Amino acid sequence: MGVNLLNDIRQRAKELAKTIALPEGDEERTIQAADIILREGIANIILLGNPDSIKELAKKYNLEHIDKAQIIDPLNYDKKDELADIMVELRKHKGMTKEKALEQLKDSYYLATLLIKAGMADGMVAGANAPTADTIRPALQYIKTQPGINIVSGAFVMVLPDEQFGDNGVMVFADCAVTPDPNAQQLAEIAIVTAQTARVIAGLEPRVAMLSFSTKGSADHPMVDKVVEATKIAQQMAPDLMIDGELQADAAIIPKVGAKKAPNSPVAGKANVLVFPDLQSGNIAYKLVQRMAKAEAIGPILQGLAAPINDLSRGCSVEDIVNLVAITANQAGIK
Repeated sequence: MGVNLLNDIRQRAKELAKTIALPEGDEERTIQAADIILREGIANIILLGNPDSIKELAKKYNLEHIDKAQIIDPLNYDKKDELADIMVELRKHKGMTKEKALEQLKDSYYLATLLIKAGMADGMVAGANAPTADTIRPALQYIKTQPGINIVSGAFVMVLPDEQFGDNGVMVFADCAVTPDPNAQQLAEIAIVTAQTARVIAGLEPRVAMLSFSTKGSADHPMVDKVVEATKIAQQMAPDLMIDGELQADAAIIPKVGAKKAPNSPVAGKANVLVFPDLQSGNIAYKLVQRMAKAEAIGPILQGLAAPINDLSRGCSVEDIVNLVAITANQAGIK
């Protein structure tokens, strides 16, 4: 199922024809991935990096399609002035000056982010060569979050061999990557954007379970209260969204347990989106399911930003980069 899902994601990306910036353009795995993306028509690519290094790598790996990419040298980019003006306008209240902006644009992560802000790119994938902060910091400063959303989170599409769970084995888990201890408002917003990810990336009609160690009042604790409040807020924010809580994990995904513990719930027993009460539980859960159930974990997919910017693991493969670019292009297609 995982292969089929990724093929679907790639095919949708081809149809969308989005432009994705790769600020690590002279990194070996990144340039190899770019060649595959350009060969298959998954996205248009902007490579940021030293042009001589990019040419040398293209020659070293016999890459035949890199000439289809737009190559930008952060140290010699002829549109830096107009991007610097945008930066000053957005952050003059923080003391940003033209001189500081021009200096910051020598950093390929900032330059790629400003290309998105200026409408020259639709999204960005980075992180093969740098920590997550290098990817997210410029985005938080210049891209900001979606209207009505004030939190960034990370989702995983989980593809399980046992197809009785979710929709034919496909589920979405969040937040598994970014925010350690969201409050009720933040947790509600995570639920909303995770449902969006489920629709756009996994092709699911979301049925969202807000998870807890309690089901419908079976336990009394402030941690449960947070999930109850978050559920109410999410239901108010998106009244058409099928969402319920608080639910224990078994009540969320096992029909018999859901019917017994939450008989009137539209989600219990058939959830395909699981929203965890904090990062600790979400991260533990996805890793356990990945290892013990032999599930494929696709992600993390960053959510909540006003434009799609995704972070790679520094141990990523060429194929991981290709897939994350396809996912980013799909996110860029959200209307």
